[in-house]
Amino acid sequence: MALSEAATLELEEASPLTRQRMQESTPPGTAELQLSPERGERRGVAARQLRVLLTPLAVAGRRLPQKRLLGAYGGGGAEGRAPADKRLCPEPPPALPSPRKAAPASPPSTPPGRRSDGVWDADSDGSDAGGEAALDGYSQLSAYERKRLKNITENAKFFAALKLHESAARLHQIATKRQSHVTKRAKPKKAEDETVRRRSMRLQRVEPSGIPVVEMPAQPAAEEYPQVPAGPLPMLPEDQMENSKLTEALLTTWMRISEMKANDTEKHTCDMKRYQHSLNSMVLSEDNIKKVVKYRVCSMAIHPSESIIFVAAGDKSGQIGLWNVNCKSEEGAPVFIPHSYPVSCMHFSPFNPAHLLSVSNESLRCGDVTRAVFDEICRSEESLSSFDFLEDNASTAIVGHWDGNVAVVDRRTPGTSSELSADIGFKRTRTVHVHPVKKQYFVAAGSVDVCIYDVRYLKSSGNTPVSSLKGHTKSVASAYFSPVTGNRVVTVCADDKLRVYDTTSLASAVAVLSTIRHNSNTGRWLTRFRAIWDPKQEDCFVVGSMARPRRIEVFQDTGKLLHSFHNLDCLSSVCSINVVHPSRNILVGGNSSGRLHVFKE
Repeated sequence: MALSEAATLELEEASPLTRQRMQESTPPGTAELQLSPERGERRGVAARQLRVLLTPLAVAGRRLPQKRLLGAYGGGGAEGRAPADKRLCPEPPPALPSPRKAAPASPPSTPPGRRSDGVWDADSDGSDAGGEAALDGYSQLSAYERKRLKNITENAKFFAALKLHESAARLHQIATKRQSHVTKRAKPKKAEDETVRRRSMRLQRVEPSGIPVVEMPAQPAAEEYPQVPAGPLPMLPEDQMENSKLTEALLTTWMRISEMKANDTEKHTCDMKRYQHSLNSMVLSEDNIKKVVKYRVCSMAIHPSESIIFVAAGDKSGQIGLWNVNCKSEEGAPVFIPHSYPVSCMHFSPFNPAHLLSVSNESLRCGDVTRAVFDEICRSEESLSSFDFLEDNASTAIVGHWDGNVAVVDRRTPGTSSELSADIGFKRTRTVHVHPVKKQYFVAAGSVDVCIYDVRYLKSSGNTPVSSLKGHTKSVASAYFSPVTGNRVVTVCADDKLRVYDTTSLASAVAVLSTIRHNSNTGRWLTRFRAIWDPKQEDCFVVGSMARPRRIEVFQDTGKLLHSFHNLDCLSSVCSINVVHPSRNILVGGNSSGRLHVFKE
């Protein structure tokens, strides 16, 4: 009969140390039997008898009886008494054999292998174990050892019948095959052994005649922003064949309104209540929104005409779009390409509004609508950033460079070179602006520097500023004088602050009049904010905002927010660049998609 594996291991793992502990726990009564020499060897053998409690496997649904490892252990034997917690079922302690009589044998009526007290004995399983042991040559072993060997043999036969070793060998073979199949991959073929794929002549860059085409380096920027040649350019729109009548009508309107002289009224500042009322009357409608240029707006200018709203916008690709707001045509605005790089600054000439001056990295040009040409005033290898007129007749201008220098340009001088190039000590010059009253002074905004210089004392190097506007901790985007007196300068800094300086007296250090907290983090996809003064109001300026809903804000020089231009239905983008009409209540804002928004009464 096959026994359970757990019981078999428990019997095999008995050690001399365990037997010694069992001997120490033997009751005193049992030790007395071992000390008496008259009781003979038979009594010692009886004291060493074991009773085993094992659970055999079920055979054919029949529950086989259990065998128990119980009984008494003699003190002089090799084994001691088993601990009480090792018994698998409770049983009264066995009676000690009498000293004069041998242990009684089981009655004949008791079934083989069962004692009279109903417990299965380890020495018998219903067969003659002694006879089998004698036949096998193990007569010198004890009954327990013979039974143990027999159980081991039967278990070995049982497991051999299950053929577990063969199954394990087959599984190991299958696993080995799968593993070898996964790890061993086919080596890639060498380039010589690969079959040549068929490719079209277009992919091979071969003309149908069989002559290979010379590969040209890819120039996506050149295709997107075509390079404009030097010299004068005809004032022709980008799509010359389309909308020719609209372009002709627009240029005619520009020429007509430039011939009309504006009323020479002195600039003055109205009271604040009246000014706020005029701001509240300016609204935005869907008819006053139009996409004028293709890309992000970098600069704008508004014609001073009081009869027609005429706006020019320059984008980052060098295009200039013109829009007659009074014309309700559904067609797009005519677009011209006088530059190859972003148009960073543009102004209508205050002396002759038929001239539109614009600056880009490579040149300063003047668009003359009377001659329908874009003249080149100045061309420089250094990148140009901004400009402003030094005189009322707009014959001379101060030009800023991205590398920090400034230059003086005279339009009356033939050629395209500057009259003077001066190093003012800036790493970068973003904007320049001339004082409205004292034309010899101009303010330049650089990386973290904002200084006022006297153009009369400029030289090639070693220039000293007249005044310095301190307090900026990051790069400055713009700095402009107030439009009437020039007693204020407003700056926009990347440290999220708008600063207003008092420039009434141009001392070496100019005091800060007010500081306004303003989010100027436009990122790389938006044009940086520029705070511009309202030409009609000396102490108020306009600046874009990152706040939601999208808006254009108007501040007083004291830092007070006067008004916010917003429209939930029509204005949903940031207007970084703004321009205000010099005499009418009109505000134009440009966004990063080339769209203009006109707020008017």
